Amino acid sequence: MPETPTLLDVNGIEVIYNHVILVLKGVSLTVPAGAIVAILGGNGAGKTTTLRAVSNLLKGERGEVTKGSIEYQGARIENLTPSELVKRGVVQVMEGRHCFAHLTIEENLLTGAYTRTSRAEIAASLEKVYAYFPRLKERRKSQAAYTSGGEQQMCAIGRAIMSSPTLVLLDEPSMGLAPQLVEEVFNIVRDLNTKEGTTFLLAEQNTHMALKYASYGYIMESGRVVMDGSASELASNEDVKEFYLGVGGAERKSFRDVKSYKRRKRWLA
Repeated sequence: MPETPTLLDVNGIEVIYNHVILVLKGVSLTVPAGAIVAILGGNGAGKTTTLRAVSNLLKGERGEVTKGSIEYQGARIENLTPSELVKRGVVQVMEGRHCFAHLTIEENLLTGAYTRTSRAEIAASLEKVYAYFPRLKERRKSQAAYTSGGEQQMCAIGRAIMSSPTLVLLDEPSMGLAPQLVEEVFNIVRDLNTKEGTTFLLAEQNTHMALKYASYGYIMESGRVVMDGSASELASNEDVKEFYLGVGGAERKSFRDVKSYKRRKRWLA
């Protein structure tokens, strides 16, 4: 990883649901300050669970971190509540957007500032969000239920920005969006990263798009990290091209079918 200060450090965590189902099996990853880091993989790989472990949203689904540690800005955070994490600058944009359907776009955005007290700062953040998402300003008085999927995704990201975060956990931002809107959303993520210094850890199945904008990536399968590297390294890797970018032969369906795969398993290193 680049020689920059570490913002988030996930060290060998295991996650169990309902005291029985082992979902994450020793996941480790590092997020440098000011970076865009991608977690890649198919459905059921463990991407969302990894994000929920960091944001401590597991308890609502009867999940818990049973081994390992999670450090943010050098301090352990496994036992902090989601609201405490938001106050410290960690906020998650969940898969499926989850906007409040009965509230207007602007009311949805303002809910993201519930931990803040300065009205002037909240107003300034609202204008900042509208500057990045001009479409939201146009639809600010519209109920979220009557806006498009792309507008709701922008609203969900804008709502997260209203909390003035240091780290945004972004889960499947491309889901259900047309290719043009996906590009627009990722461009805004890049702008927030470069202009505001916001760090992003995003989980994404659209490997091509994620590697285009991220600086580093982790590939997960069955609750484990099976490969990591810079975005350029992963994008040029022949196995990644075949399994996740749709380039190459169609005979192999999983990294498990690659003879050299075990030598790359990080958890056996």
